[in-house]
Amino acid sequence: MKKLLLILLCLPMIGFGQGWEKTFDKTSGDHGNSVQQTSDGGYIICGTIGYSGNGNGASMSGDVYLIKTDSQGDTIWTKIFGNIDISTFPQSQFGNSVQQTSDGGYIICGIYHGPEVSCRSIYLIKTDANGIIQWNQTIGGATVASGCAEGFSVQETTDLGYIITGRIIFPGSDDDLYLVKTDSQGNTIWTNILGGVYSDCGYSVQQTSDGGYIIAGSVYKSIVNIYKDVYLIKTDNQGDTIWTKTFDGGIERDDEGYSVQQTSDGGYIICGSMTMATSIRMFLIKTNNLGNMMWTETFGNTSGEGRSVQQTIDGGYIIAGTIDNYLHLVKTNNMGIKQWDQTFLGPTASQAWGYSVQQTSDGGYIICGKQYSPGGSSWDIYLIKTDGNGNVTSTFNIPTPNSNRKLEKVVDILGKETKPQTNIPFIEIYDDGTVEKRIVIE
Repeated sequence: MKKLLLILLCLPMIGFGQGWEKTFDKTSGDHGNSVQQTSDGGYIICGTIGYSGNGNGASMSGDVYLIKTDSQGDTIWTKIFGNIDISTFPQSQFGNSVQQTSDGGYIICGIYHGPEVSCRSIYLIKTDANGIIQWNQTIGGATVASGCAEGFSVQETTDLGYIITGRIIFPGSDDDLYLVKTDSQGNTIWTNILGGVYSDCGYSVQQTSDGGYIIAGSVYKSIVNIYKDVYLIKTDNQGDTIWTKTFDGGIERDDEGYSVQQTSDGGYIICGSMTMATSIRMFLIKTNNLGNMMWTETFGNTSGEGRSVQQTIDGGYIIAGTIDNYLHLVKTNNMGIKQWDQTFLGPTASQAWGYSVQQTSDGGYIICGKQYSPGGSSWDIYLIKTDGNGNVTSTFNIPTPNSNRKLEKVVDILGKETKPQTNIPFIEIYDDGTVEKRIVIE
């Protein structure tokens, strides 16, 4: 009687990565400005398509672009708000910020400049879960004399209304930081013009745990000093200023605060760009609940900026931005000390910029921005999903069995120790972590 021994070698596999990269190419100038994971595990991206011009003057055009994807970044639907018409150029609709709302739909904030108005206004769009417009509002910008306005950040508030920040521009005067509170239909409840004596702007707003608001942006130092400082403003629930703080890199150059979030200890975390020595760097500032600086860190030694920051589930921080024309992702501990960083650039791209990051439900990160492809001579929306260490590509480590390994025990398929018997499967477990499944057939 012959016996046949069948062996299945089972090795421990350690996997890393589980990410992907996507680009969305609609026109020659597409920008991804804001991304958020949605309640179904997919993602919502807001940006601008058909962009041209410098983004601050009259010579520009574009449409608000909304993209809904599944969990793998594959497009479910897209929506365009606006209608580029070169015959009425210039006109513009920019999408700067998006958030999923409590009813499952989306709120979008940006800039509107159509042919029927003389200057820009804040553009607020509410859609249902399928991206169908339920309502839209323009705020400010009825005439140049009444003040042109731009919206950069929106958040749903606890009363189901919305808070928006940006700036308002009056002819012959300085720009002012603008804070707008609306009801659930986008109707203005109140507006506040905040900031210093000279030009300032709000880029990021969040409702705080006390019902007030925290805003990050920039402020000019004086009428004769053309350089800006990072600006942090805390208001009450009516938008009235409680305190303001400014931060700079110690030399006369522009410093900007692009993103702010209240932290678990009641303080605030801010990121942006700050000039240190001879270069503009990505920075991170942590304050207490009164806006007093606790610590600050910078990243990279050359041109860089941080556009988006979020506190992570481990108490640290994740920052997305740009260093040396590469999309850059930085993870720090709770004291701002770098734990790791990653750079991203598509295979055909020469530049990539990061504008928004959020930690996802699996502990990884979703990032959006834009990349420039010289072959197509255009900017494309860039979407990246990483694991918890910022990795995109999957790697599996399969260890080779040790030739000097020792058998520790033999178990049956239920894990109970046993002795090998013919025609009954058994598993051998070794001291190096490998296992072999065997069966002796008689």
